Amino acid sequence: MKIGIIGAGNIGSTLTKRFCALGHEVRVANSRGPETLAELASETGATPVSVSEAAIDADVVVVTIPEKNVPDLPIGFLDGAAQDVVVIDTGNYYPQQRDGLIQAIEDGVAESRWVSNQIGFPVIKAFNGIQAMHLLVDGKPEGAPGRIALPVAGDDPRAKKVVMDLVNQLGFDPVDAGDLDESWRQEPGTPSYGADADVDTLRLKLVEALHVRPPAFKA
Repeated sequence: MKIGIIGAGNIGSTLTKRFCALGHEVRVANSRGPETLAELASETGATPVSVSEAAIDADVVVVTIPEKNVPDLPIGFLDGAAQDVVVIDTGNYYPQQRDGLIQAIEDGVAESRWVSNQIGFPVIKAFNGIQAMHLLVDGKPEGAPGRIALPVAGDDPRAKKVVMDLVNQLGFDPVDAGDLDESWRQEPGTPSYGADADVDTLRLKLVEALHVRPPAFKA
């Protein structure tokens, strides 16, 4: 599978490493330019590119950048992707720590719905609630005891299945977390966020979530 990754921070670089190790063809970009990704490319075999080139021919595009930077993505950055490209949003809104005020999210719009609205394309929310190091080293074979489950939310069943299959390949149990407007259940401050829970526990935590943004995650 051809995968474009926009963002080479903790999660972006980890997904680059894991997807390359699984044999996927990865193009990776960041805001500082492909020349700054030489070490990651050498380590993984990924192709460093500009943000505008990351989605070329891609079956899957991962957007893994700070929420505040989403509006700055180049217009048409998905134009060269496969016709049925799946876009994954791994982002979280951290107003106090990083992003500043995003009023729509403060008013109750799910973070990934806001991202989808900004880029004008449907997204699937995944990989937002696990630490990068755990994503790198804690994957286990399917059926193994203690396998961590990860929530996957989105509106398109086909796209969601593509992402759930990738989650499984990486060594985690995918859990259908509902449509994109329900993805607030896996946002920062909810019971499932960072829980590293198994399937049954994760499902309970998603149900237990309250649609009230905790003070630590409000502007």
